[in-house]
Amino acid sequence: MLQSNFTIPSPANALPGRTEAVLVAKQHYVNGAPLKPPFPADAEQAVFGLGCFWGAERCFWELDGVLTTAVGYAGGSTPNPTYQEVCSGMTGHTEAVLVIFDPRRISYAQLLKVFFESHDPTQGMRQSNDIGTQYRSAIYTGNEEQIDMARDTATRYQEALRNAGFAEITTEFAPAGRFFYAEDYHQQYLAKNPGGYCGLGGTGVRCAWSASNAP
Repeated sequence: MLQSNFTIPSPANALPGRTEAVLVAKQHYVNGAPLKPPFPADAEQAVFGLGCFWGAERCFWELDGVLTTAVGYAGGSTPNPTYQEVCSGMTGHTEAVLVIFDPRRISYAQLLKVFFESHDPTQGMRQSNDIGTQYRSAIYTGNEEQIDMARDTATRYQEALRNAGFAEITTEFAPAGRFFYAEDYHQQYLAKNPGGYCGLGGTGVRCAWSASNAP
């Protein structure tokens, strides 16, 4: 059964997936940090979906205070999906970036600012010419502090977007479920392929964040 590009399937209708996780490199291609746990005990994590994860990941690995990043699939039902399955629209996942960061050097609020300014969060199930549920804007939070900060930032950014003539924010907010790593060739793709495709484009509207949330 083909799934609409704009409809997330129910768990009962999603593809079954598999028990085996895909194999990825042990180290980050850019900075050599571990790509998978265990991470430093004092590190925190964030999970964002903002369109094609090739360009989205680069937005975060370049930040001072980000220890490591990885791309994968989040927000859906299918365990250990393949890229082709996610693109079919039958897993419910969006392309996502896992960000492991040192909160003493960079705050979650600063990551939210980069998230909102790096894409157009008003486009629904697409990002520019990339169309489908796998390209939806999403924030998957690990605790109440993150969800409160994410929603507060979105509320303030919505006002700025509206003043600039943009539509309503369509970003999905949900507790972080399991993050499934994407195939190894997707990891740090634009570092391995400097001329590779990046379909991200922000709105040009500044997202303010509170200095009280700085590390």
